[in-house]
Amino acid sequence: MKELNYDVVVCGAGVAGIAAAIAAARQGARTVLIEKQCLLGGLATSGLIYIYLPLCDGNGRQVTFGIAEEMLKRCVEYGPFDVPEQWGGPKGGNPGTSPKRKTRYSCCFSPAGFTLTLDRMLEEAGVDLWLDTRLVAARKKGSRVESVDVCNLSGTIRLRGTCFVDATGGAHLAGLAGGRTVSETNYVTPWIMEMSADPSSFHFTESLHIRTFGDIADGSAAPPGYDGKNVTAFIRRTWRMAREYYDQFERGERVRNYPVHLPAMPQIRKIGRIDACYNLTDSDAGKHFPHAVGMAGNWMRPDPGWEAPYESLIPRDLDGLLAAGRCIGAEKYAWEVFRVIPAAAMTGEAAGCAAALCAGANLVPRDLPYSSLRPLLPLPPTPPEA
Repeated sequence: MKELNYDVVVCGAGVAGIAAAIAAARQGARTVLIEKQCLLGGLATSGLIYIYLPLCDGNGRQVTFGIAEEMLKRCVEYGPFDVPEQWGGPKGGNPGTSPKRKTRYSCCFSPAGFTLTLDRMLEEAGVDLWLDTRLVAARKKGSRVESVDVCNLSGTIRLRGTCFVDATGGAHLAGLAGGRTVSETNYVTPWIMEMSADPSSFHFTESLHIRTFGDIADGSAAPPGYDGKNVTAFIRRTWRMAREYYDQFERGERVRNYPVHLPAMPQIRKIGRIDACYNLTDSDAGKHFPHAVGMAGNWMRPDPGWEAPYESLIPRDLDGLLAAGRCIGAEKYAWEVFRVIPAAAMTGEAAGCAAALCAGANLVPRDLPYSSLRPLLPLPPTPPEA
């Protein structure tokens, strides 16, 4: 089997993995990023979730910075939307958000356009990107992850690294390495791209929209715990919901109302996460952590903001591995706060910086002094109120 060596190996090229890879490469680490699909951005792009949710707390204060803000400012490069004027966008620009979000530091983007921007950001950072490459195994010595096996058209290849980042969206790397992973109930709320004249849909143009089906209040829930079979069942359930909607139209109406593009990946928001050294809970809003790596704003409503401690990126039972994005230690409502694009980018950047430092000093993440990591983190200028 062919073997290649890197300082940092990042698994999953969603927003979190891309932020991690860019951050590690900017610190001088030899970094590889592997992705099973042929699109970048994960659920944000392949899942047609086209809203870059807020970097602010809902009370006029920006709480998330760094690569997360870079991505927001650049996500509009290839699309019809703009960053809001009050956050540096053009006067009269269209952020594409609903009226209740007009004051938030957020905007919409073209999923395909965002992929092109993310690829440019990886090129600029010098990340070695492998698309159409699936993670198939993880190998460790004792509790420390030392290599992963990946498979693509070249066959099976072993990638050795000093530090690994699990940004798979479902803690798949941690699971393959034998670490404990946790799942939760998910709501079935598919987003698809459609052609219609319905003003209630999310607009690109007057006829091209993003439509959502289902609602978290309607009981459309799927139980936690996923394998190959019930992921298929979840996806087919979303297809049935779409068919039921379009079946209401007569043939003559279907020339104006029809699906254009379906998600290319399961829209399961909470597939799996690590059991971290610290798992964020519903009571952690506004809490200050001495080892904070950044802060996320609550995209659902204004609140004091949510700091993420470095310990929430470290698996309790594995070494040589950090989690990022939807894989970090956060449960229930806290998981809802941290699973979205800005928080994924923020935790990804922190994981990438920490991984680069660990690689340089041949340390496992739990032994990395926070004092060496903190200067690299784009923390809010002032801590949240207790």
